[in-house]
Amino acid sequence: QVRVAESGGGLVQAGGSLRLSCAASGSIFSINVMGWYRQTPGKQRELVASITRDGSTNYADSVKGRFTISRDNGMNTVSLQMNSLKPEDTAVYYCNAQTRIVVDYWGKGTLVTVSS
Repeated sequence: QVRVAESGGGLVQAGGSLRLSCAASGSIFSINVMGWYRQTPGKQRELVASITRDGSTNYADSVKGRFTISRDNGMNTVSLQMNSLKPEDTAVYYCNAQTRIVVDYWGKGTLVTVSS
């Protein structure tokens, strides 16, 4: 059983930066991958970035070079540093934790709004 909670969303102007954080609790030892997803009304939730326990990362093409995901060694916290933000990045961002037996846990989401 894992619980995740994200924070750090807000309003930022285009070209600015924002840092999202996710705190995990419970059976943290069972987490293999943590990631950030985003979703806008009427659209499918999409992967933004993910990181494995050993540090391997994966990014959506739309955010490569602008976003950076990081974690502490125990997978207690995962962060998403977002630079050079664009209005297209506006969405609700969700933290995800996936266990070694591929069970997913989700946070409630944090809203990021990028103004022109």
